Amino acid sequence: MSWAGPEDIYLSTSLASYLDRKILVLLRDGRKLMGTLRSFDQFANAVLEGACERVIVGEQYCDIPLGLYVIRGENVVLIGEMVRLLLDTEREELPPHMIRVSETEIKRAQKVEREAGELRGTMRKRMEFLDFD
Repeated sequence: MSWAGPEDIYLSTSLASYLDRKILVLLRDGRKLMGTLRSFDQFANAVLEGACERVIVGEQYCDIPLGLYVIRGENVVLIGEMVRLLLDTEREELPPHMIRVSETEIKRAQKVEREAGELRGTMRKRMEFLDFD
């Protein structure tokens, strides 16, 4: 029986190819985190350096800085590398209709969206009560 050496383990882990690269992590609660992957383990626990949370509401978005961030692996849904389309700059390519706003504005937009969702839920319950199906 032969034991795998460190190089064999390195090649067999898919997250190893993302080390020291900018990645996007989608969490179970729907949050989207971006940052540079510095470390990970067999449970997909990960450490992001220079992390930020991207909040998108409608056509508005905001990147909220988080700094050094540890992510528990059981909360990870998806991990992928962020590819820069413009190689000579650090700027990401975003759809032209997306508008960058401040953290205060995005929090306000989230609150409005949440309240509208709650109102739709209330109206749906009323319609179910009246049995209009």
